Amino acid sequence: MKIITLEEKEFTKFANQHKYGSFYQSVSYAKVMKKEGYDYHFLGFLNHSNELVGATLFLIKKIFFGYKMAYAPYGFLIDYSDSDFLEELTIKLKKLLMNQKFIYIKISPRIHCSERDQKGNIISYNPNTNDYLEILQKCGYLHCGFHNYFEDLKPRWNAILKLDSSNEELYHHFSKQVRNKIQKAKKCGVTFEEGTIDNLETVYEFIKKKQFHSFSYYQNLFQEFGDNAKLYLARLNTEKYVSQSKELYEKEYELNEKINQDLQEYSKNGKNLASIITKKMESDRNLARYQFNLSQASQLLSQYPQGIIIGGMIGISDQKTMNLIIEGYHHDFGSFDPNYYLKWELIKILNNTGYQYFHMNGISGVFQEKNKYSGLNESKLGYHASAIEYIGEFDFIINSFMYQLYQKKGKKG
Repeated sequence: MKIITLEEKEFTKFANQHKYGSFYQSVSYAKVMKKEGYDYHFLGFLNHSNELVGATLFLIKKIFFGYKMAYAPYGFLIDYSDSDFLEELTIKLKKLLMNQKFIYIKISPRIHCSERDQKGNIISYNPNTNDYLEILQKCGYLHCGFHNYFEDLKPRWNAILKLDSSNEELYHHFSKQVRNKIQKAKKCGVTFEEGTIDNLETVYEFIKKKQFHSFSYYQNLFQEFGDNAKLYLARLNTEKYVSQSKELYEKEYELNEKINQDLQEYSKNGKNLASIITKKMESDRNLARYQFNLSQASQLLSQYPQGIIIGGMIGISDQKTMNLIIEGYHHDFGSFDPNYYLKWELIKILNNTGYQYFHMNGISGVFQEKNKYSGLNESKLGYHASAIEYIGEFDFIINSFMYQLYQKKGKKG
């Protein structure tokens, strides 16, 4: 086999057709990461008949005393079941990189281990997982572990919704909690709209405390991915919030008056009052809540007559898949659940326009025990998305001494 340098068009053509292809293995992503301090290179792998049978984007960065690492995001685009090919490829890669001050190669193959439901129950399992693991380890790739949180450069666990039924059927399978939050947001006057890069600064304010990327990183996503970079917004329509709050209050007021009449009637006839008193107490609570909402809505309308953006998400369209990069909301309006409504409106659009998957990004691999990511899991898996488990990260060590030194001192300091 041979390792060659690929031109951008050659790499793109191959990557777009490969089953492990993703926007992370793309020219656009390489150029984004170039602006984040990485160099990049596109490699092609030829078999003995000079056919292109594999490729990868290598992101390259100096990490320790002038030494470098090479990272293939979501792994090489190869057939990992071909152990002879992988072994030969690895030997040639080591020979190629050894004299260029590389310490190691990191890969995170997009090999599925399992698919699970919201509670962590196995829907399907890849029977070849152990074979892939054995082949990689035999070829010298050190498995970094079956992590359940966010220890890896790319999440090992991801939530993916298959868009394979009608919008009505999709909604029917959402969790009760998700459906309630969607309806609550709708009643509060939350609306959906597609934004532009001009709205990016507003959305960045919602997300800047929850991740490590700079504002310029997201600017670069839009610059390099062009029309495939998407920005979606949840806007509180304050005029709508007032009208809907007023309608709810008036309906509840009428109901409360009727209950008062029933209460007097029941009292006169000496009937059991327990049931009507319970209804009265519930209606009083609702009435107080709707009155508060109406007052709040009126104040917001006065303050924001054109409405206010209260949630947003950034996505990358990759063929028939929409990839959620990050989402966030205005914390003063968290009770409006804007991002639940935002995802539902986007799901309908994707489903109506031929998308096959909505990739909601990382989740935790811990389902039964309460942890700090339980809410994150609910906010994604509650849409009846599957929890997809990948095989994880591997390091192929090129310079053993420098690798050990980097693990001990470089990462700490």
